Amino acid sequence: MNADEEDRTLYVVVVNHEEQYSIWPAGREVPAGWREVAAPRSKEDCLRHIKEVWTDMRPLSVRRRMDGTADPGS
Repeated sequence: MNADEEDRTLYVVVVNHEEQYSIWPAGREVPAGWREVAAPRSKEDCLRHIKEVWTDMRPLSVRRRMDGTADPGS
């Protein structure tokens, strides 16, 4: 796609068990280990949503270990 062409694809925001975010084309099966967390929208809107909610880039398991709240079995 040219930089001048507008991406009209709708995307969904997805998140995995480590609370890491990504976008995925709406209507396609979400990969195993990921779940949808926002309604279909433009790529720009999805990325804006992720920027607002994903404020700590560390995986959940790392955050828990660093905070001392990790499950002893993990």
